[in-house]
Amino acid sequence: MSEAPPEAPDEEIGWEWAIVEIFGHRRHVGRAREAERFGAKLLRIDVPKLGPAPGEINWSSHFYGGSSIFSYTPTDEPTVMNYAERCRQPALVFRDHGEPDASASAESDGDDEAASGTDEYEDEL
Repeated sequence: MSEAPPEAPDEEIGWEWAIVEIFGHRRHVGRAREAERFGAKLLRIDVPKLGPAPGEINWSSHFYGGSSIFSYTPTDEPTVMNYAERCRQPALVFRDHGEPDASASAESDGDDEAASGTDEYEDEL
């Protein structure tokens, strides 16, 4: 008989919403848990970054050793998302100037003479 393949570990288990200060200089607000990397236990904190579309969330992960943690404050999801909303940088607004209209191109014909360096007063000199 063949055995069932081992189940993948649940990625949602072990997360805790937290505010983490590193060396007292950097602050991360997100979901945190303990992770083992490079043979050592580290703090992993995933920080949400809200995208331009409603409900779009991108996460950035940061890893820190225990000795670099200045403070660790458990919090809740609404607090983390409120902080992410305040840190959101809006995208630049696209401005469509439209097609140039015919009257603007007719007016620019007179500008070509000024741009070429000719002046109506040169003849008088």
